[in-house]
Amino acid sequence: MPRKLLLVGWDGADWRFINPLLDEGLMPALGGLVKEGVIGNLAGIQPLLSPLLWTSIATGMLPDKHGVLGFLEPDPVSGGVRPVSSTTRKVKALWNILMQEGYRAHVVAWLAGHPAEPLNGVAISPAFAHARAPYGQPWHLPAGSVHPERLRETFAGLRIHPGELGEAELLPFIPKAAEVDQEKDPRLAIFAITLAQCLSVHNAVTWILEHEPWDFVAVYYEAIDHFSHAFAAYHPPKADWVPEKDFEIYREVMTGVYRFHDMMLERLLDLAGPEATVMLVSDHGFHSGPHRPRRMPQRVTGPVVWHRPFGVFCLKGPGIRRDERIYGATVLDVTPTALALFELPVGEDMDGKVLLPAFEAPSRVRTIPSWERVPGECGMHPAEMRMDPEAARALIEQFVALGYVEPAQEQSQIVSLALREWQFNLAQVYLSTRRPSLALPLLEGLRTQWPEEASIGVALAQCHLVLNQREKARAVVEDLLSRDEHRPWARWLLAALDLGEERTEQALEELVRIEEDSVRMPALLVRLGAAYLRLGRLEDAERVFREAMASEPDLPSAYLGLATVCLRERRYSEAAEAALEAVGLQHLLPAGHFLLGIALARLRQYDRAVLAFETALRMEPALAPAHRWLATLYGRRGGDPAKAAWHWARWAHLRRQRAAVRDAMGSAGM
Repeated sequence: MPRKLLLVGWDGADWRFINPLLDEGLMPALGGLVKEGVIGNLAGIQPLLSPLLWTSIATGMLPDKHGVLGFLEPDPVSGGVRPVSSTTRKVKALWNILMQEGYRAHVVAWLAGHPAEPLNGVAISPAFAHARAPYGQPWHLPAGSVHPERLRETFAGLRIHPGELGEAELLPFIPKAAEVDQEKDPRLAIFAITLAQCLSVHNAVTWILEHEPWDFVAVYYEAIDHFSHAFAAYHPPKADWVPEKDFEIYREVMTGVYRFHDMMLERLLDLAGPEATVMLVSDHGFHSGPHRPRRMPQRVTGPVVWHRPFGVFCLKGPGIRRDERIYGATVLDVTPTALALFELPVGEDMDGKVLLPAFEAPSRVRTIPSWERVPGECGMHPAEMRMDPEAARALIEQFVALGYVEPAQEQSQIVSLALREWQFNLAQVYLSTRRPSLALPLLEGLRTQWPEEASIGVALAQCHLVLNQREKARAVVEDLLSRDEHRPWARWLLAALDLGEERTEQALEELVRIEEDSVRMPALLVRLGAAYLRLGRLEDAERVFREAMASEPDLPSAYLGLATVCLRERRYSEAAEAALEAVGLQHLLPAGHFLLGIALARLRQYDRAVLAFETALRMEPALAPAHRWLATLYGRRGGDPAKAAWHWARWAHLRRQRAAVRDAMGSAGM
């Protein structure tokens, strides 16, 4: 197995931008990786915020475990806020584990990575590349930007200032840059700042590969995400809301950005050598074509509406399959897979899995309870270490420029907003991982403090609905609609509540109204399809599920809905295909494996059905219907009577448990 791994992060990279360029031969370096390795989508986790996602990539853990839950966090020393940092992370990152095991590890510009950690290799923090002085004046390198300190001046000299970039550097991306009125249009300056930071990061990582011994190198390029937020609106085809002149000036930017990243990748591959394993990932994708949002919500983290839930994954190296596609990968799987490449055990407290289908000869995955319990120097800072104020200001200014942080306000307001986003993000993590009881107190507190914030209200209503607290959910929804009746998610929740209370006509009217409003959000279309399913309107359900799939081909829930329709119509082969598509896109999807099991059982493929049901139960042990199916299948002639009896017992126990909960809720008036 390989003993060198180069991990390349491209924030916001999306196959929808990349694939046309690959087809035209315009990204040859990445094209070579694709042909020589495995590729797939890399599913993000909610919320789709980069600090959370990149820390999950580096740890294999959900945000409530690793501790990074936003861009800012309260500063107990100053009473204000500070950017999330390397000390915010509560667990070991991949490079800490590798260092602890004796491997030489380097990390460059990883998000939430300041101050640079004291690794046994070189660590460069994100603050390293930020220009904090006008061009031509002394440019101080913030403390904590470079480890080891002896290399501080070396890396200071590798930085590129935006003022150094002229026509030769900008025109390949923006050929009509001369037509830009820079007194009114700041986009050229934004482009130059982002490009200079990207070049500085690339200079740093190439210097390390050229001059330092290494077993592991991780480098994070944030430029695609930043360029996408500024220029993806102008990428062809032209959106009807984009001015013609802006389109003509900036239409080539995204193509140039991706091709430039391919050129940088080519240099990294040359320096890494043919025997190194290379893993390229992105934390999320970016909307393009007709799915680009016309408006952003007027709230902190509003730019997230541009993020697609699927990033890119590409892995090439010794022992890795060639020219293959893998399915079901998530951001949580990167660290477990990297540990397997080094033949190290995976922590049982990690939420990701090893991507075994990527290996030519996958071996049994070894585990340990937790890497947190393994003693030894790993290069982490003590938790009490503080960030340099200069670096903190620079990072906050960058977050403000991107729209992720509100501009400077009263100190108390800044702290309050940071706390709000921190708690709301944690609540979203709990909701998306089926822990609504943990999300509820957070959302109730936020709703009390921020009653005007629609996103909090919608999340609270959803949480009440999941917990079967229908009266509370309805009260929140009605309050939301009284403030603004044009809130499609609130209207959907109202329809869901009507359905649950057998108010079929009211629900149907609401569903039709949502469709007539031409709301074309794929996730909402899936909810509409689910409502039509409940009403028995299978034709309408299939129509909106297919519309959702056409709008967003990578949406697992749309395939789940279609599988359900096909099962009800006894189209079992189609149901199996749809369920396979769903679990291929998102492996950790117990409902998908369950529906696949039903379809296979109906097709009399009993062994495969058993495997599907057992997979569903490994993910969700309390899935009572799966126990019933397995009891039936194991009870067939030639089956396993002992297993059949066990699953019958589990099914009966879970039914009694559910009945007891229902009775308790009824007696409590819920």
